[in-house]
Amino acid sequence: MAYKFATKAIHAGQEADPTTGAVMTPIYQTSTYKQASPGEHKGYEYSRGTNPTRKALEDCLAALENGRFGLAFSSGMAATDTVLRVLKPGDEVVTGDDLYGGSYRIFTKVYEPYGITFKFVNTSDVSVVEEAITEKTKLIWVETPTNPTLKLADIEAIGKVAKAHKVLYVVDNTFASPYLQNPLDLGADIVMHSATKYLNGHSDVVMGALVLNDEELYKQLWFYYNAVGGTPGPQDAFLALRGIKTLHVRMRAHCENGRRVAEFLKDHPKVETIYWPGFTDHPGHEIAKKQMRDFGGMISIVLKDADLQETFRIASRFKVFTLAESLGGVESLVNHPATMTHGSIPKEAREKVGVVDNLLRLSVGIEDADDLIADLQQVLG
Repeated sequence: MAYKFATKAIHAGQEADPTTGAVMTPIYQTSTYKQASPGEHKGYEYSRGTNPTRKALEDCLAALENGRFGLAFSSGMAATDTVLRVLKPGDEVVTGDDLYGGSYRIFTKVYEPYGITFKFVNTSDVSVVEEAITEKTKLIWVETPTNPTLKLADIEAIGKVAKAHKVLYVVDNTFASPYLQNPLDLGADIVMHSATKYLNGHSDVVMGALVLNDEELYKQLWFYYNAVGGTPGPQDAFLALRGIKTLHVRMRAHCENGRRVAEFLKDHPKVETIYWPGFTDHPGHEIAKKQMRDFGGMISIVLKDADLQETFRIASRFKVFTLAESLGGVESLVNHPATMTHGSIPKEAREKVGVVDNLLRLSVGIEDADDLIADLQQVLG
Protein backbone atom coordinates (compact mmCIF):
# COMPACT_ATOMS: atom_id res chain seq x y z
CA MET A 1 0.00 0.00 0.00
CA ALA A 2 1.30 3.46 -0.94
CA TYR A 3 1.08 5.61 2.16
CA LYS A 4 0.88 9.39 2.14
CA PHE A 5 3.55 11.68 3.60
CA ALA A 6 2.28 12.04 7.17
CA THR A 7 1.87 8.29 7.57
CA LYS A 8 5.37 7.65 6.20
CA ALA A 9 6.86 10.28 8.51
CA ILE A 10 5.46 8.48 11.54
CA HIS A 11 5.80 4.83 10.52
CA ALA A 12 8.27 4.29 7.66
CA GLY A 13 11.21 2.08 8.60
CA GLN A 14 9.84 1.48 12.08
CA GLU A 15 8.20 -1.60 13.54
CA ALA A 16 7.36 -2.40 17.14
CA ASP A 17 10.36 -3.95 18.90
CA PRO A 18 10.00 -7.76 18.55
CA THR A 19 11.40 -8.39 22.03
CA THR A 20 9.28 -6.02 24.11
CA GLY A 21 6.68 -4.58 21.76
CA ALA A 22 8.07 -1.06 22.29
CA VAL A 23 6.42 1.30 19.81
CA MET A 24 9.40 3.62 19.61
CA THR A 25 12.53 2.28 17.91
CA PRO A 26 15.00 1.36 20.67
CA ILE A 27 18.33 3.13 21.00
CA TYR A 28 20.75 0.34 20.21
CA GLN A 29 23.65 1.73 22.21
CA THR A 30 26.16 -0.88 21.13
CA SER A 31 29.37 -0.83 19.15
CA THR A 32 29.40 -4.49 18.17
CA TYR A 33 27.17 -7.55 17.75
CA LYS A 34 27.45 -11.23 18.63
CA GLN A 35 28.15 -13.57 15.72
CA ALA A 36 27.13 -17.24 15.73
CA SER A 37 30.32 -18.04 13.84
CA PRO A 38 32.74 -15.86 11.86
CA GLY A 39 30.69 -14.02 9.25
CA GLU A 40 27.38 -15.49 10.46
CA HIS A 41 25.33 -12.71 12.03
CA LYS A 42 21.93 -11.00 11.96
CA GLY A 43 22.88 -8.26 9.51
CA TYR A 44 24.92 -6.23 11.99
CA GLU A 45 28.64 -6.52 12.68
CA TYR A 46 29.98 -3.17 13.87
CA SER A 47 28.05 0.07 14.43
CA ARG A 48 30.23 2.28 12.28
CA GLY A 49 28.77 0.43 9.30
CA THR A 50 25.24 -0.40 10.43
CA ASN A 51 23.16 0.11 13.55
CA PRO A 52 19.47 -0.85 13.94
CA THR A 53 18.40 2.58 15.19
CA ARG A 54 20.23 4.31 12.35
CA LYS A 55 18.88 1.80 9.83
CA ALA A 56 15.31 2.66 10.88
CA LEU A 57 16.10 6.34 10.31
CA GLU A 58 17.69 5.67 6.93
CA ASP A 59 14.68 3.68 5.76
CA CYS A 60 12.37 6.47 6.93
CA LEU A 61 14.43 9.11 5.10
CA ALA A 62 14.33 7.04 1.91
CA ALA A 63 10.56 6.72 2.14
CA LEU A 64 10.06 10.47 2.63
CA GLU A 65 12.12 11.24 -0.49
CA ASN A 66 10.50 8.44 -2.52
CA GLY A 67 13.89 6.75 -2.78
CA ARG A 68 15.16 3.20 -2.30
CA PHE A 69 18.27 3.84 -0.19
CA GLY A 70 19.06 6.21 2.65
CA LEU A 71 22.31 7.01 4.42
CA ALA A 72 22.55 9.02 7.64
CA PHE A 73 25.74 10.92 8.53
CA SER A 74 27.22 12.69 11.51
CA SER A 75 26.69 16.05 9.72
CA GLY A 76 25.59 17.51 6.42
CA MET A 77 29.23 18.12 5.59
CA ALA A 78 30.05 14.44 6.13
CA ALA A 79 27.28 13.60 3.66
CA THR A 80 28.66 16.14 1.18
CA ASP A 81 32.19 14.80 1.59
CA THR A 82 31.03 11.25 0.86
CA VAL A 83 29.49 12.29 -2.46
CA LEU A 84 32.64 14.16 -3.47
CA ARG A 85 34.73 11.05 -2.90
CA VAL A 86 33.40 9.57 -6.14
CA LEU A 87 35.43 12.25 -7.99
CA LYS A 88 39.00 11.98 -9.25
CA PRO A 89 41.71 14.58 -9.95
CA GLY A 90 40.89 16.37 -13.19
CA ASP A 91 37.12 16.09 -12.75
CA GLU A 92 34.91 19.17 -12.86
CA VAL A 93 31.82 20.10 -10.82
CA VAL A 94 29.18 22.61 -11.89
CA THR A 95 27.50 24.19 -8.88
CA GLY A 96 25.69 27.32 -7.76
CA ASP A 97 27.13 30.78 -7.24
CA ASP A 98 24.81 31.29 -4.24
CA LEU A 99 25.77 28.41 -2.00
CA TYR A 100 25.96 27.51 1.67
CA GLY A 101 29.32 28.66 3.01
CA GLY A 102 30.24 25.21 4.31
CA SER A 103 29.72 23.71 0.86
CA TYR A 104 31.83 26.45 -0.71
CA ARG A 105 34.54 25.83 1.88
CA ILE A 106 34.78 22.06 1.32
CA PHE A 107 34.70 22.54 -2.45
CA THR A 108 37.45 25.17 -2.58
CA LYS A 109 39.60 24.43 0.47
CA VAL A 110 39.46 20.64 0.66
CA TYR A 111 38.81 19.28 -2.84
CA GLU A 112 40.26 21.91 -5.19
CA PRO A 113 43.79 21.21 -3.87
CA TYR A 114 43.31 17.61 -5.02
CA GLY A 115 42.85 18.74 -8.61
CA ILE A 116 39.05 18.96 -8.81
CA THR A 117 37.63 22.07 -10.50
CA PHE A 118 34.44 23.78 -9.32
CA LYS A 119 32.48 26.13 -11.58
CA PHE A 120 30.17 28.46 -9.65
CA VAL A 121 27.33 29.52 -11.95
CA ASN A 122 23.79 30.85 -11.83
CA THR A 123 21.82 27.62 -11.49
CA SER A 124 18.51 29.47 -11.87
CA ASP A 125 19.35 29.65 -15.60
CA VAL A 126 19.38 26.16 -17.10
CA SER A 127 21.24 27.33 -20.21
CA VAL A 128 24.08 28.67 -18.05
CA VAL A 129 24.36 25.30 -16.31
CA GLU A 130 24.50 23.45 -19.62
CA GLU A 131 27.07 25.84 -21.09
CA ALA A 132 29.37 25.19 -18.13
CA ILE A 133 29.46 21.43 -18.80
CA THR A 134 32.52 20.00 -20.53
CA GLU A 135 33.79 16.48 -21.13
CA LYS A 136 35.46 16.71 -17.71
CA THR A 137 32.23 17.49 -15.85
CA LYS A 138 31.25 14.61 -13.59
CA LEU A 139 28.85 16.25 -11.13
CA ILE A 140 26.18 18.94 -10.96
CA TRP A 141 25.49 20.14 -7.39
CA VAL A 142 22.43 22.34 -6.89
CA GLU A 143 20.78 24.03 -3.92
CA THR A 144 17.17 25.09 -4.36
CA PRO A 145 16.07 27.33 -2.78
CA THR A 146 19.59 28.66 -2.31
CA ASN A 147 21.18 29.78 0.92
CA PRO A 148 20.69 32.66 1.64
CA THR A 149 19.14 34.56 -1.32
CA LEU A 150 16.54 31.88 -2.09
CA LYS A 151 17.18 31.55 -5.81
CA LEU A 152 15.27 28.72 -7.48
CA ALA A 153 16.72 26.11 -9.80
CA ASP A 154 14.43 24.11 -12.08
CA ILE A 155 15.21 20.63 -10.77
CA GLU A 156 13.52 18.78 -13.63
CA ALA A 157 15.09 20.88 -16.39
CA ILE A 158 18.60 20.52 -14.97
CA GLY A 159 17.93 16.81 -14.50
CA LYS A 160 17.33 16.46 -18.24
CA VAL A 161 20.61 18.26 -18.95
CA ALA A 162 22.47 16.02 -16.50
CA LYS A 163 21.01 12.90 -18.06
CA ALA A 164 21.83 14.06 -21.59
CA HIS A 165 25.45 14.65 -20.61
CA LYS A 166 25.63 11.55 -18.36
CA VAL A 167 26.59 13.65 -15.34
CA LEU A 168 25.79 12.76 -11.72
CA TYR A 169 23.19 15.16 -10.35
CA VAL A 170 22.84 16.08 -6.65
CA VAL A 171 20.21 18.37 -5.13
CA ASP A 172 20.65 19.85 -1.65
CA ASN A 173 17.06 19.80 -0.38
CA THR A 174 17.78 21.26 3.07
CA PHE A 175 15.83 24.51 2.69
CA ALA A 176 12.69 22.82 1.37
CA SER A 177 12.64 19.44 3.17
CA PRO A 178 10.96 16.41 1.60
CA TYR A 179 7.62 17.80 2.74
CA LEU A 180 7.86 20.60 0.16
CA GLN A 181 9.71 18.95 -2.73
CA ASN A 182 11.14 15.59 -3.82
CA PRO A 183 14.10 16.00 -6.20
CA LEU A 184 14.42 12.28 -7.01
CA ASP A 185 10.97 12.44 -8.59
CA LEU A 186 12.21 15.31 -10.77
CA GLY A 187 15.39 13.67 -12.08
CA ALA A 188 18.03 14.05 -9.36
CA ASP A 189 20.35 11.10 -8.74
CA ILE A 190 21.03 11.96 -5.09
CA VAL A 191 19.19 14.12 -2.57
CA MET A 192 21.33 15.61 0.19
CA HIS A 193 20.08 17.04 3.50
CA SER A 194 21.54 18.75 6.46
CA ALA A 195 19.19 16.75 8.68
CA THR A 196 20.15 19.10 11.52
CA LYS A 197 17.62 21.50 10.07
CA TYR A 198 13.96 20.82 9.20
CA LEU A 199 14.17 17.02 9.33
CA ASN A 200 15.19 16.92 12.99
CA GLY A 201 13.59 20.28 13.65
CA HIS A 202 14.50 20.76 17.31
CA SER A 203 18.06 22.15 17.23
CA ASP A 204 19.40 19.27 19.32
CA VAL A 205 21.09 17.07 16.69
CA VAL A 206 23.77 17.59 14.05
CA MET A 207 23.24 15.15 11.19
CA GLY A 208 23.33 14.74 7.41
CA ALA A 209 21.60 12.45 4.94
CA LEU A 210 21.72 11.14 1.38
CA VAL A 211 18.86 9.42 -0.44
CA LEU A 212 19.07 7.75 -3.86
CA ASN A 213 17.65 5.01 -6.07
CA ASP A 214 20.62 3.51 -7.92
CA GLU A 215 21.86 0.40 -6.14
CA GLU A 216 25.39 0.43 -7.58
CA LEU A 217 25.86 4.09 -6.64
CA TYR A 218 24.47 3.32 -3.18
CA LYS A 219 27.05 0.54 -2.73
CA GLN A 220 29.82 2.93 -3.77
CA LEU A 221 28.68 5.61 -1.35
CA TRP A 222 28.17 3.06 1.44
CA PHE A 223 31.76 1.91 1.00
CA TYR A 224 33.04 5.46 1.67
CA TYR A 225 30.42 5.93 4.40
CA ASN A 226 31.74 2.88 6.25
CA ALA A 227 35.43 3.25 5.37
CA VAL A 228 35.71 6.91 6.37
CA GLY A 229 33.31 6.64 9.29
CA GLY A 230 31.26 9.83 9.26
CA THR A 231 28.27 8.03 10.76
CA PRO A 232 26.00 9.23 13.58
CA GLY A 233 25.42 7.50 16.90
CA PRO A 234 22.15 5.77 17.80
CA GLN A 235 21.05 8.50 20.22
CA ASP A 236 21.14 11.10 17.44
CA ALA A 237 19.38 8.72 15.06
CA PHE A 238 16.64 8.22 17.67
CA LEU A 239 16.20 11.98 18.10
CA ALA A 240 16.03 12.53 14.35
CA LEU A 241 13.36 9.83 14.02
CA ARG A 242 11.46 11.54 16.84
CA GLY A 243 11.69 14.88 15.05
CA ILE A 244 10.59 13.53 11.68
CA LYS A 245 7.32 12.28 13.15
CA THR A 246 6.08 15.88 13.29
CA LEU A 247 7.75 17.14 10.10
CA HIS A 248 4.48 17.56 8.21
CA VAL A 249 2.85 19.44 11.09
CA ARG A 250 5.88 21.66 11.64
CA MET A 251 6.33 22.47 7.96
CA ARG A 252 2.74 23.62 7.64
CA ALA A 253 3.31 26.00 10.56
CA HIS A 254 6.68 27.18 9.17
CA CYS A 255 5.03 27.97 5.83
CA GLU A 256 2.06 29.75 7.40
CA ASN A 257 4.25 31.85 9.68
CA GLY A 258 6.71 32.47 6.85
CA ARG A 259 3.94 33.93 4.74
CA ARG A 260 2.76 36.20 7.56
CA VAL A 261 6.28 37.45 8.28
CA ALA A 262 7.11 37.95 4.60
CA GLU A 263 3.96 39.98 4.02
CA PHE A 264 4.79 42.19 7.03
CA LEU A 265 8.34 42.79 5.80
CA LYS A 266 7.60 43.30 2.10
CA ASP A 267 6.67 46.97 2.31
CA HIS A 268 8.48 47.87 5.53
CA PRO A 269 10.43 51.13 5.12
CA LYS A 270 13.55 49.62 6.72
CA VAL A 271 13.63 46.73 4.21
CA GLU A 272 15.33 47.45 0.89
CA THR A 273 14.99 43.94 -0.58
CA ILE A 274 13.18 40.80 0.52
CA TYR A 275 13.87 37.29 -0.73
CA TRP A 276 10.95 34.86 -0.40
CA PRO A 277 9.74 32.70 -3.31
CA GLY A 278 6.07 33.05 -2.39
CA PHE A 279 5.88 36.54 -3.85
CA THR A 280 4.73 36.70 -7.48
CA ASP A 281 7.53 39.14 -8.30
CA HIS A 282 10.22 36.75 -7.03
CA PRO A 283 12.25 35.65 -10.11
CA GLY A 284 11.81 31.98 -9.18
CA HIS A 285 8.15 32.13 -8.16
CA GLU A 286 6.84 30.11 -11.11
CA ILE A 287 9.52 27.44 -10.63
CA ALA A 288 8.65 27.26 -6.94
CA LYS A 289 4.97 26.83 -7.79
CA LYS A 290 5.85 24.03 -10.18
CA GLN A 291 8.13 21.95 -7.97
CA MET A 292 7.30 22.92 -4.37
CA ARG A 293 4.10 22.35 -2.41
CA ASP A 294 4.46 25.64 -0.50
CA PHE A 295 7.06 28.37 -0.15
CA GLY A 296 8.72 27.58 3.17
CA GLY A 297 9.77 29.51 6.23
CA MET A 298 13.12 30.91 5.07
CA ILE A 299 13.28 34.64 4.35
CA SER A 300 16.23 36.94 3.73
CA ILE A 301 16.12 40.73 3.87
CA VAL A 302 18.52 43.52 2.96
CA LEU A 303 18.24 46.39 5.42
CA LYS A 304 17.86 49.83 3.91
CA ASP A 305 20.69 52.32 4.54
CA ALA A 306 22.31 50.06 7.14
CA ASP A 307 26.07 49.63 7.42
CA LEU A 308 27.68 46.65 9.15
CA GLN A 309 27.53 48.26 12.59
CA GLU A 310 23.84 49.12 12.24
CA THR A 311 23.09 45.63 10.92
CA PHE A 312 24.81 44.12 13.96
CA ARG A 313 22.82 46.40 16.25
CA ILE A 314 19.53 45.34 14.68
CA ALA A 315 20.44 41.65 14.70
CA SER A 316 21.29 41.82 18.40
CA ARG A 317 18.01 43.41 19.54
CA PHE A 318 15.57 40.57 18.86
CA LYS A 319 13.68 39.08 21.80
CA VAL A 320 11.79 36.16 20.20
CA PHE A 321 14.07 35.50 17.24
CA THR A 322 17.44 34.20 18.42
CA LEU A 323 20.68 35.37 16.81
CA ALA A 324 22.37 32.07 15.97
CA GLU A 325 23.73 29.79 13.29
CA SER A 326 21.52 27.12 11.69
CA LEU A 327 17.86 27.07 10.64
CA GLY A 328 14.78 24.86 10.46
CA GLY A 329 14.13 24.42 14.17
CA VAL A 330 10.84 25.08 15.93
CA GLU A 331 12.33 28.32 17.29
CA SER A 332 12.84 31.35 15.05
CA LEU A 333 16.44 32.31 14.31
CA VAL A 334 18.11 35.34 12.76
CA ASN A 335 21.48 34.94 11.08
CA HIS A 336 24.03 37.34 9.58
CA PRO A 337 25.38 35.28 6.66
CA ALA A 338 28.32 37.53 5.79
CA THR A 339 29.99 36.88 9.13
CA MET A 340 28.34 33.63 10.19
CA THR A 341 27.22 30.88 7.80
CA HIS A 342 28.95 32.39 4.75
CA GLY A 343 32.01 33.87 6.41
CA SER A 344 34.29 31.45 4.53
CA ILE A 345 33.27 32.93 1.16
CA PRO A 346 35.45 35.83 -0.04
CA LYS A 347 33.68 39.20 0.25
CA GLU A 348 33.83 39.93 -3.48
CA ALA A 349 32.35 36.53 -4.39
CA ARG A 350 29.50 36.68 -1.89
CA GLU A 351 28.59 40.31 -2.62
CA LYS A 352 28.44 39.52 -6.33
CA VAL A 353 25.43 37.27 -5.66
CA GLY A 354 23.79 39.53 -3.10
CA VAL A 355 25.22 38.29 0.21
CA VAL A 356 25.98 41.82 1.40
CA ASP A 357 26.88 43.06 4.87
CA ASN A 358 23.35 44.37 5.50
CA LEU A 359 21.59 41.09 4.67
CA LEU A 360 19.89 39.10 7.43
CA ARG A 361 18.49 35.58 7.03
CA LEU A 362 15.40 34.63 9.01
CA SER A 363 14.42 31.08 9.83
CA VAL A 364 10.79 31.55 10.79
CA GLY A 365 9.81 29.11 13.50
CA ILE A 366 6.45 27.89 14.72
CA GLU A 367 5.81 30.37 17.54
CA ASP A 368 2.72 32.56 17.38
CA ALA A 369 3.02 34.67 14.22
CA ASP A 370 1.74 37.78 16.00
CA ASP A 371 4.63 37.57 18.47
CA LEU A 372 7.15 37.15 15.66
CA ILE A 373 5.78 40.19 13.83
CA ALA A 374 5.77 42.23 17.05
CA ASP A 375 9.42 41.29 17.57
CA LEU A 376 10.30 42.44 14.07
CA GLN A 377 8.33 45.63 14.66
CA GLN A 378 10.23 46.49 17.86
CA VAL A 379 13.55 45.84 16.14
CA LEU A 380 12.89 47.62 12.86
CA GLY A 381 10.58 50.32 14.19
